[in-house]
Amino acid sequence: MTTGAIAPRLGQLAWPLVLGNLLQTVYNLADMFWVGRVSPEAVAAVSLMFPLSWMFVSTAMGITAATIALVSQHVGAGEDRRADHVVAQTVLLTLAVSTVLALAGLAARRPLLSLIGARGQVFVEALAYIEVIFLALPFTFFFFAFRASLQGAGDTRTAMWLMVLSAGANVVLDPFLILGWGPFPAWGTFGAGVATFLSRGAAVALGLAVLLHGGFGVRLHLSDLRPDPTVLKKLVDVGSPATLDGWARSFAAVAMAGLVARFGPAATAAYGVGTRLMSVTWSVAGAVGQATATGVGQNLGAGTADRAARVAFVATAGTMGLLLAATVLVVAFPAAAIRVFVADPEVVAEGVGFLRIVAPSWAFFGGVMTIQGAFRGAGHTKVAMVLSFLSRWILRVPVALVLAFAWTVTLPGGTVVSAFDVGVEGIWWAYTTAAFGSFLLAVAWFRRGTWREGVVDTGAGRPGPGPPARSEGTDADADDVEAVDDD
Repeated sequence: MTTGAIAPRLGQLAWPLVLGNLLQTVYNLADMFWVGRVSPEAVAAVSLMFPLSWMFVSTAMGITAATIALVSQHVGAGEDRRADHVVAQTVLLTLAVSTVLALAGLAARRPLLSLIGARGQVFVEALAYIEVIFLALPFTFFFFAFRASLQGAGDTRTAMWLMVLSAGANVVLDPFLILGWGPFPAWGTFGAGVATFLSRGAAVALGLAVLLHGGFGVRLHLSDLRPDPTVLKKLVDVGSPATLDGWARSFAAVAMAGLVARFGPAATAAYGVGTRLMSVTWSVAGAVGQATATGVGQNLGAGTADRAARVAFVATAGTMGLLLAATVLVVAFPAAAIRVFVADPEVVAEGVGFLRIVAPSWAFFGGVMTIQGAFRGAGHTKVAMVLSFLSRWILRVPVALVLAFAWTVTLPGGTVVSAFDVGVEGIWWAYTTAAFGSFLLAVAWFRRGTWREGVVDTGAGRPGPGPPARSEGTDADADDVEAVDDD
């Protein structure tokens, strides 16, 4: 990324990440597609689970963010045995955390569903779904550990192919278990959960075999499956910023889903379909953001800060242009996009309103995510976290509360003023307002140029933006990788 045309090199970095992220969304899209053939209540139930699922994924991503840095550093230094030890400790940590979350979730599943607004038949359908999803959490966390371990060793394709097989299995199983094709019972949302459980379990079995084999850069040694407090602490310390960032986004999504649920099953179902479509744009923008982090980090390390800025510009412009094209398509045919998942006329009508208001903001969402990637590549991980917090908790949730619901304010003179109370469309407008406002803030913050002052923000004290000293070559490279993956 330090020489040559920027756009092609960004593309080479981004396409495997885009494919991997899109495959991750296939689980949710397939469930939504087939559950939409059951009832609007079933769609609403699965929709309510999406923010919770993302919270779990964010936790797994945060824990394993450090794995990529530590494994790559040891492999680069020729310390393959130490890299294997990190892999084993990652497996221990992810299994421990996922087991605790699964048990806590199962114990609190009923009050949790009530808290996020599930009522009546939606509650029943959501309960059947969430019970299986909690049981599948260890599978989800282990797969992230597997993928991060291989990625740190330089192998990104093996995990991608396992995702292809797992997602394909989920797509095939869904209609049989949800609708009762052939000899199978029609389990509805419970069947969607079982399909996810089985497909992820298969991916974990194959991933475990790969790690035990050891022919893909790293190996899992059973003798290493003893807690090592030093390595475990390092994994937690390095991965915690990404976890906190993901939680802030997840809790905001849960809050928004709870607000939408107050407007009934049709609005909730439309929200679920709309956010699934948005998740595709997030997948693309997130992948380009990761590639941007690599490009910015490499160029700051090489002392070419101006080229790092150009990398960020090209990535942001390209992402926004791509998502703008997607917006034009969706806004031109909003009803057709919603009917892919559900045919209920009331849900389609609500979904059309969602897409017409929110879809024009997708390009700004993508622009913010790409700029966040640039900050992470520069080592300014806290800035990326603050941008996420401001976008969701300062702009989106408060604006939704103000616009969607009836509020009254008593002035000193005794006058009572009624607020907007525009209904569920106020929530849709909150998404657009937050996207545009956070984009302007991100651009202004990036243009200040404070990200040029240092290459990393890991406490190592390495100055920047000049090129770092390279006594052995591999250690400095490993530090750059750690800076990129720290978040």
